Amino acid sequence: MRSRTPDRLCADAVDVALAAAEEAFGPDSVGDHLGSVAEGDRVVTHFFACHEPAYRGWRWAVTLTRASRAKAVTLDETVLVPGPEAVLAPEWVPWSERLRPGDMGPGDLLPTEAEDLRLEGGWSGEDTPPPNSVVAETAAAAGEDDVVLEPAGPPAVGSIGSVAEELGMGRHRVLSRYGLHAGADRWEEAYGPKTPMAQAAPAPCVSCGFLVPLAGSLRQAFGVCANEFSPADGRVVSLAYGCGGHSEAAVMPKPPQPSAPVLDETAIEPLPLHPDRHGSVEDGGPAEELGHS
Repeated sequence: MRSRTPDRLCADAVDVALAAAEEAFGPDSVGDHLGSVAEGDRVVTHFFACHEPAYRGWRWAVTLTRASRAKAVTLDETVLVPGPEAVLAPEWVPWSERLRPGDMGPGDLLPTEAEDLRLEGGWSGEDTPPPNSVVAETAAAAGEDDVVLEPAGPPAVGSIGSVAEELGMGRHRVLSRYGLHAGADRWEEAYGPKTPMAQAAPAPCVSCGFLVPLAGSLRQAFGVCANEFSPADGRVVSLAYGCGGHSEAAVMPKPPQPSAPVLDETAIEPLPLHPDRHGSVEDGGPAEELGHS
């Protein structure tokens, strides 16, 4: 247990700690004394500035100690430790937690854990895991002798495995309810009704002719888009999703073109704009042009 009060003799032995640091790391690499801290009973660590360019913000730590009832201070260890402003590498994360969708490439293998919550035992593989599988290797490492591995190749005729394979249920592990819901949540987030594309769509995918429904329970909520011009082509989309490529999207009508004007003269008698000036008054000519009043 670390003592709150540093040992006086160890705390005062700054010169001893400095000499040990210079001997271990070189005089040019050791800087000023930065303080000390109690590590335990009669154990004190002194810190010195580090002048190495590659370790900016780090400190040399020299730990001193002494025996009970002894006045001689001895060296315990010297080490380089990060300070409050040291540049550190990010915390290491296992690959299983670093992996993101789309990281796998051709030839990559992604093994699943023996107790993966997304999977559960299938019709014929709950008791007999296939060879070279994670379940088989885990059981072999645990020394379980009662695990029987099926031989490579098709199952024997008349066995449960052969019947299950014929019915399309020969998978050793199938999707669990947790895995089903996790996948549905991802698809709903990527291609669901809350996306900007769906908000601006003229209609949902449930009424689109390009929707290919899924099988099983997912049919009630999801389908696959088969419109090559849609951003969701080949994707699993929610029935409430939508885009501008809906099969029943209305086409904008062309602006109306006005017809040519038609003059209707059937019900109106023609009125001459310039009557004959040499005619009589009865003919509509002016009286002044006839030479009499």
